[in-house]
Formats: sequence, structure tokens, C-alpha cells
Amino acid sequence: MRTLFSFILLLFLITTAAAQSPSPTPPPSSTPTPEDRPTLNRPGSSNTGLGSPSPTPTPYVPPAAPAKAEGNGEPPKLSYPDLLPRFDYDSHAGLEMRETDVHKRDKVRLIELNYAGASGDRVPAYLLIPPGGGPFPAIICGHWLMKGSPLANKDEFLEEAVILARSGVVSLLIDAPQVRHDWVEARSDAGPMEAAKQQSEAAVHQVTDLRRGIDLLYGRPDVDRKRIAYVGHSWDAHVGALLAGVETRITAYVLMASGYADEEEAFASKDPKTVAHIKEVGEDNIREYFREYAWDDPAYFLGHTDRESIFLQFASGDPITKEMAQKYLDRFSAKDKKMEFYDAPHALNAAARLDRDRWLQKHLGVKKIDEPALQAIPQLK
Repeated sequence: MRTLFSFILLLFLITTAAAQSPSPTPPPSSTPTPEDRPTLNRPGSSNTGLGSPSPTPTPYVPPAAPAKAEGNGEPPKLSYPDLLPRFDYDSHAGLEMRETDVHKRDKVRLIELNYAGASGDRVPAYLLIPPGGGPFPAIICGHWLMKGSPLANKDEFLEEAVILARSGVVSLLIDAPQVRHDWVEARSDAGPMEAAKQQSEAAVHQVTDLRRGIDLLYGRPDVDRKRIAYVGHSWDAHVGALLAGVETRITAYVLMASGYADEEEAFASKDPKTVAHIKEVGEDNIREYFREYAWDDPAYFLGHTDRESIFLQFASGDPITKEMAQKYLDRFSAKDKKMEFYDAPHALNAAARLDRDRWLQKHLGVKKIDEPALQAIPQLK
């Protein structure tokens, strides 16, 4: 699910979700870039993340509206290269990492920190370091945004990360922009489109902050650069699908309980609330939103995931059918990909947790994981 704060959620899948009860490698710049993925501003090995100014995102100018095509009168769709510049960032700017607390959990070092994010703001995070010297595989995690959940923040994956750290996995868990202290939600009287636009801006903000998180991991000698994965839930699974299309340093993705073709599904929906909202706001206005913010629709990016391994997890309690899920999976161009459905609400369950950690164990080359401890983590609500 994309977000829980605007009517665009109602356009695709969010009505149901919100109604649930709180129930040593060469530097990356030396890696060849596929022709279908134009080179972005990728970090070089000299970026230590210390002592440089805060990052400044590259200004983005939306492409001019294409001329209307003959016949149906609709402008042609934007292309993947049109959207990539929205995700450029200054990869050489320092991270200015600040540790605020360090303590031990079962010999695992848990560091509370923050680093310079997309706009020079501070990204709160946990960094979990296993005992030993490494180099270790690493996972970067993005949480869900379920209103009312005490774990709708970087704490969602904390207990899981502690258990994986005991098996030799570094984890970086970051807060999304919407749960940071400086977030100001769009005013309700500003209109539903303003709320939707704010959430789209938050998505590109989060993509950049996650890429900055990869910069942080790349600067650590105890992290194996060839073994980095991403785990994202709900809105951060949506963000993860965008990330997979623009970031080359992550090798494996687990995306949990989300949809991946927003505009198509919105206008194909038969849900009365969705139909009513489209009518209320106006189809032309909504189509203009989807065009202006096309870079926030994963559908444009799924076909550019050739290098990654993809595992999609779906919940029976969400409105995504197995047929829809199969269509999403088919659109990811990754050769190594799979999906699973779980008899569970949007939060998913222990079976999904164990499946994804077994999958990560295989793809990150982890020798053994503590499956009983992973199963014993309390159900997310």
C-alpha cells in the first residue's frame, strides 16, 4: 500500500488496509551498467560519508507534456528514462553520521544514529552490528505506516534484525519521512490531491534516504558490498519497487503487502469508493496527477530490475488477488523472482517472516539463522 493519508490510497488498495484493526569489491562505478538503465549519480569508493556538506538533491523538471497522439487523443506515456532524473542525488556529499546511543543486545551492537538525508534533514536509524570482524552481508529495512500501530516506524524490524545479527547480518533500519519529528501533514482543507502529492514527494525522499543508507553501508569495512538486500513493508514496499529500478548496489529485495501499478489499478477498480472519488475529483485531474508524479508509480520501474532477485509477499486480507499478484511478478524483469500468499492480514505473520529470512539466508550466503527465535517474535499489529 502506498500510504495511509490521502484519497489516492482509496484509489488503490488502501481502504482495506486502513480499515484493518491494529491487529573487498571494486567501486560500483566500475560495474557495467545495462543499456536499459542509464547511469545515475552513483557513489564512488572515495565517499566516506564524513566531513562533507549535506546532500543537495538534483533539481527535477518534469518533462514537457507530450503532444496528444492521433486517434485516441491521449498523450503518449512517459518512458523510464524520462523519470530517472527525479532520483538523482549528490552521492559525494558527506553523511555527517551522528551516533546518539550505543548498547548491546546479545553481543550485538545496537547503534542509534542519524545521518544527512535527501534535503539535508536528519534520517533516524538503527544500525545493528554482529559480533566478529566481518565482512558481513547487510539488509536495509523500510517499515509500514499503519496508523495506530506502535511499530509503524523503524522498530518494526528491530527484533528480527537482532536475531539476524546473531547470525552475522548487519541491518540498517530507517524511519520514513512521515514519522520523523519535522513531518507536517498536508492540511485537510488543501484538498485530496495535495495530500496525494505530499505522499509522492515523501516516496522520492525515502528512495534518496535509502540510497544514502547504502552509501553509509558502503563506507563500512565490515560490510560485504556484494551482499546487500532490502526489505520493505506496505508503503516501503512500494518505495522498494522504485528503488529496485534506480539503485544497482542492492542484490535482493523482499517486498511485502503492496501493489505495483497504481494508475492502471485505480482506473480499473470497481470499488464504489474508488469510483466515487474519481468522479468527485475529476478523471482529468487524477490523470494529470499520475502523469506529473509518474515517477511514483512502480509500473514504470518493474521492467528494469534485471540484476536483482525479487521476493513478493502478499496477504490474503488485502484486496490483491493471486491473479493480480502474478501480473505484478511477471512485470518484474528479474530472472530470479518468486511470490507467496499468506493467510494473514496486511501485517503478514510469522510464516511470512520465516520464509523471507530463509530466502535472505540463501541469497546473502548466511550459514544459519535462529528459526525458533524468529517464529517467537510477537505478531505485528
